[in-house]
Formats: sequence, C-alpha cells, structure tokens
Amino acid sequence: MTEDIRKIEEVIERGPFQDNWGSLVDFQVPAWFPKAKLGIFIHWGLYSIPAFSCEWYSRNMYMKGSKEWEHHQKIYGDHREFGYKDFIPLFKAEKFRPEEWAELFQEAGAAYVCPVAEHHDGFQMYRSRLSRYNAWDMGPKRDILGELKSAVERKGIHFCTSSHRAEHWFFMSHGKEFPSDIREPLKKGDFYWPAMPERDHQDLFSQPAPSREYLEDWLLRTCELVDSYQPEMVYFDWWIQHEAFRPYLKKFMAYYYNRGAEWGKPAAVSYKHDACMFGSAILDIERGKLAQAKPYVWQTDTAVARNSWCYTDDLEYKTAREILCTFADIISKNGNLLLNIGPKGDGSIPEKDRELLSQIGGWMRINGEAVYGSRPWKISSEGPTEETEGSFMEGKGPDYTSQDFRFTVNGDSIYVFALNYEKKEKLTVKSLALSENPAAAIFHGIIDKVTILGWDKEVKWERDKNGLHLFSEYPGSSLPVVIKVKLR
Repeated sequence: MTEDIRKIEEVIERGPFQDNWGSLVDFQVPAWFPKAKLGIFIHWGLYSIPAFSCEWYSRNMYMKGSKEWEHHQKIYGDHREFGYKDFIPLFKAEKFRPEEWAELFQEAGAAYVCPVAEHHDGFQMYRSRLSRYNAWDMGPKRDILGELKSAVERKGIHFCTSSHRAEHWFFMSHGKEFPSDIREPLKKGDFYWPAMPERDHQDLFSQPAPSREYLEDWLLRTCELVDSYQPEMVYFDWWIQHEAFRPYLKKFMAYYYNRGAEWGKPAAVSYKHDACMFGSAILDIERGKLAQAKPYVWQTDTAVARNSWCYTDDLEYKTAREILCTFADIISKNGNLLLNIGPKGDGSIPEKDRELLSQIGGWMRINGEAVYGSRPWKISSEGPTEETEGSFMEGKGPDYTSQDFRFTVNGDSIYVFALNYEKKEKLTVKSLALSENPAAAIFHGIIDKVTILGWDKEVKWERDKNGLHLFSEYPGSSLPVVIKVKLR
C-alpha cells in the first residue's frame, strides 16, 4: 500500500462514513441542493480548440474513416506530426475571465456551477501533483478550476465539479492501430496512458476491467481534486458504473463524505446508471428526465445544444422556450436542472450561449418565487402531453398545448406553470376544480387571489366543478408563464 492510499484509508477509518453501502446510505442530500434548482455545467478543455463535432474529438480523431479523422488530416495533417497532445500549446485561455463568467451565471439565476475538472481526454483543468498534463503546468499555465471556484463563490454560488477520468482507460486506444503519436511503450504518467483497446465500439459499457494500477491512479486523482478544491458536489460520468470501479468508488465516497464532515461542508456525489447504491448519492439523468414526481431529489444534466457538450462550429441550439419548459417539468417532479454551456477554446462564452442564459435569467427574475426553495405539489402535471422517461430521451422536446401545466408550491401559494400561453385566451386548470364529492377532489383549499407573475394587471377568475378558469387580458408569451394561486 502506497503512502497516499494509506492516508485515504486513515480518513475512512476515522468515519463517520465507511466504504460500504450500508454506511454510505446514511448520506443526506445537502440542504442547499433541493432549493437551488438550476446549475451550470461547463465543458471546456483541449477539445474546444479544434471545436469540431463534439467533446469526443480526442478519441474519434484516431478512428480511421470517422469525420473527425478526415477533418484532422485536412486541417492539422498527419497524426504522427500533429496529435491530440499538440493542441496543448494552442490552449492559451487568453480570453478566460472567471469574474465575467461568474457574473453571467449569477445573472442567469444559477445557484451552482459544475465545471469539468478532467474529461475523458486526460487533461486536467486544475493544478495537480499527479500529472504534469494539466492547465497549471501546460497550456494556459493557470489554475482554471481554482480561479473559477473563487469567482463563483464570491457571488454566493455553490461550487461543484465533475470527473470523467474513468473512460480514459480506453479513450485514446485507436491511436495504437496505425502510425500516430500514440506509441508504445506507454507508462503511468504519460498523457495517453494507458490507451487500452476497446472491445466493442457499440457497447463501451462492457469494456474489460481496468488494472489495479489504473484504478488506484483514478482514486488518487479524485481524492486530490476534492482535497484541493473542496467542491460541494462531485459529478461522475457514465463509465464509473463498471464493476471494477465499485470498491474504489465506495472508498472515494467514504473519503469525500468524511472530508466534508471534517470541513463542515456537506458533500454529495451525483451519479447515473446505478453506479451508486440508491440513497447513497444524487441520481442524475443524462439528456432525459423522470416522468413522475419522486419523493427524493434528483437531477437532469443536459446542454444548450443538442449535438455536443463542448463548443463546435456547427452547434444545434435549443430555444429558451424548450429549455424553460424542460426546467418547469423537472422542478415540478422534485428535480434540478444542470444546464451545460461550452466556452470557446480561448475562454470566451459564445454569443448564443450568452443570449440563452440572458433569456433564462430574465425569466428567473420574474418567476423565481415559483422556483427557488419550491417543492412538488400533490400532483406534478396536468395535460394531454405525455413525458418520456429515461436518459437520452429528450429528442426535439414535446409540443406542449395550452392544457399542459406543471405545479410547485412555496409558502402560501400554488404555482401553475402554463407551458403554452402564447396568446390571449381563457385557461382552465382542471386540477384546481371544485368537487361535489370532496373525497374525489385533488384540491380542497380556499383561493384568495390569482395573479400572473410579471403581469401587474388584474386577473379575473372563477372556480367550478370543471376547474379554475382564468380570464385575463394577458397578451401571451413565447416562454412558460407562471400563475400564482394564493391561498387563505
């Protein structure tokens, strides 16, 4: 056992968490998280320099016949002369202004920020003693993660981070299949190490198990990350659910949760694909959501663009309407939205990303009381449009009707999110109907007043057995509209 591993074991031994599920399920979601609702995810790294296709450029550029392969040959030349490592000197982050980023995120209404600390490509965006291939020693020669942490925390925003290191086991493997800059022998500490073969390009979940040396390296890197930056949540990407990671993941969680207890800063892990025992961390759904409200808090991570997590020159952006309808649906079901943006290689935020964040922020300033600190109501939704549950199920987004509503509660009010209120019309919320049979009614409360957030004119309403009917001169909006139903 190395001295570093021994220190990890000592922290676990001190407790209160041990490296087994029986202990880890004593985890409690930090109090700030269910109230926060909106976070900003950030994919920015070497892959932002070629800005082509997606953040998997480092893998795909070594796959003969791929569009990334063809692009690389055309723009950068032979892989022996210009490989992925040669993007490092080009990554200067000359327009990275962490204070400007933090201001933008605050204006967008984000309560937490989660930059990627290390992606599958193996380049660390922070200062590390375990590898010299990091942003402090190479490229920008700045502690990107540390600078951003300081900036967002000064704005009162919670700092989180993510590790996608697990997949690096096989991510660079195709460069060994032809003459390239990825050559044997590779040893621990090399940028491309270990570049082990992929068994099946279509089924990366079933990759052969990583070696003990690699797994211990993963554990040390991840523990170093939390010790250096004390994030309030660590997000793990998909390959962490591989059986080989299980004992190391449990060790990390016990270590991290214990360190959080020592610091007086409750820690949380976010996971997907059942990598963690249910109840030991926060469930995450990638590019999808849950169809029904849950008694536990959860999270969706998705991006402002459909076709990439990082900046590219051909992004297919979503609209603010789609993002906010998704957001309303998620929070009505006890979830949070972690919304990704992709800065350009130089560290500037693309204009379209800024525009979307500005639209979201404007909407949040009007409707924040229905969002921050809210809780699910008795039912989460009403209307004919069905939601699809699961990861990678977002598609083009549902085509909501004027009969589609989502609900939250906060204080003395029920908040009704009208997902399609684009023109002046009468709205009827059936879930707030009177009933001659109280046992069958969803809602028995006494309504005091009905208003539309951001609209200072009177809203006339009446309530009968068919629902709560709204009569208003409200002209409509392309974004979701929130109706506040104040109770006596």
